[in-house]
Amino acid sequence: MKSKVAIVGCGVISDIYFQNLSTKFSNAEVVACADLDTAKAEEKAAKYGVKVMTTKEIIADGSIRMVVNLTTPNAHYPVIKELLEGGKNVYTEKPFAVSMAEADELSRIADEKGLALCSAPDTFLGSACQTGRFIVDSGLIGTPTSAVAVLNRDGGLMADKYPYTGKKNGGIGPDVGVYYLTEMLSIMGPVASCCGYSEVSRPERIHSLVTRPGFGTGYTIESDNLVSASFRFSSGAFGSLHLNADSTQDEMPYLTIYGTEGILYLPDPNKFGGEVRLQLKGQTEPIVFPPTHAYSGNSRGLGVSEALWALDHGRRPRTSKEMAYHVLELIYGVEESSRTHAYHEMKSTFTRPDPIPRGFLDEGYHGATEEAGLFF
Repeated sequence: MKSKVAIVGCGVISDIYFQNLSTKFSNAEVVACADLDTAKAEEKAAKYGVKVMTTKEIIADGSIRMVVNLTTPNAHYPVIKELLEGGKNVYTEKPFAVSMAEADELSRIADEKGLALCSAPDTFLGSACQTGRFIVDSGLIGTPTSAVAVLNRDGGLMADKYPYTGKKNGGIGPDVGVYYLTEMLSIMGPVASCCGYSEVSRPERIHSLVTRPGFGTGYTIESDNLVSASFRFSSGAFGSLHLNADSTQDEMPYLTIYGTEGILYLPDPNKFGGEVRLQLKGQTEPIVFPPTHAYSGNSRGLGVSEALWALDHGRRPRTSKEMAYHVLELIYGVEESSRTHAYHEMKSTFTRPDPIPRGFLDEGYHGATEEAGLFF
């Protein structure tokens, strides 16, 4: 049975959600959309055959089971709060919130009302990460001892194209680092403590894109664009994160997990698929490990579909608010450590989400995949 879904926020990212939730997953039906910019909402409604509604109308519609929040980060808290208080299950784009105080309140409201509050990224549910999880859980690299994630990008160019990324709370940590940390933690488990450095490098910039308003004028990068962090997992393993948004746009991201018997090389955590490589002890070169799971293409909305299956079968969604909260605390814990020059002892924890059972790899037959119990 399909659950009715509404989308709030009709910006650039909304198209892939409309498309995938309409065609890729058999348990969701998008029936409505809303945006403060009515023209944007009307455009998406006409394009995808849904109804334009206000947030209040969405809340009042008892047939809508879940609302997907695709608003900008600084709008997440008021939008999610209104939806939760109105009795709606919510799946939100990352980041979960832009402060721990906001995350605390949203978590409390969801718990008090018995509602699902789920958060992107859902890329860790894709083929690459789930294959990596299978490798680690199968003991192929032995006991994991450390993990490292690295990303570089041109944050100035990003701020020109997507202005919110240069604003407060839109930095490389909350905006992109969440992909790397979510994938790493979904495999390695919670973190006990962290420390590091986080700052704004070269804050004063000039708009350089001739196609954007303000070309040639100055602006200020308000969010941290250099992050170097170290942390200890609750398991005892070490982790490190290096994010540099004062580099080039030619991104060379990676996530590597080291173990006593081998090394796991994972592709860009900002994508669902990619080449997974495994180097065992004694091997001179890593091998490409065949995928064990489906969803290697752009499958945004997978987390929404999985959450709906979880609601249907009385279990916790894999994109749980608890893991999103822990990732957020880790990001802001590093910022706190940078200010105070002290370790941040993590206050939160989470239960590592169950891996998705291995099943159909043919993404063209999603009904069979789901009916076979992929998300059960």
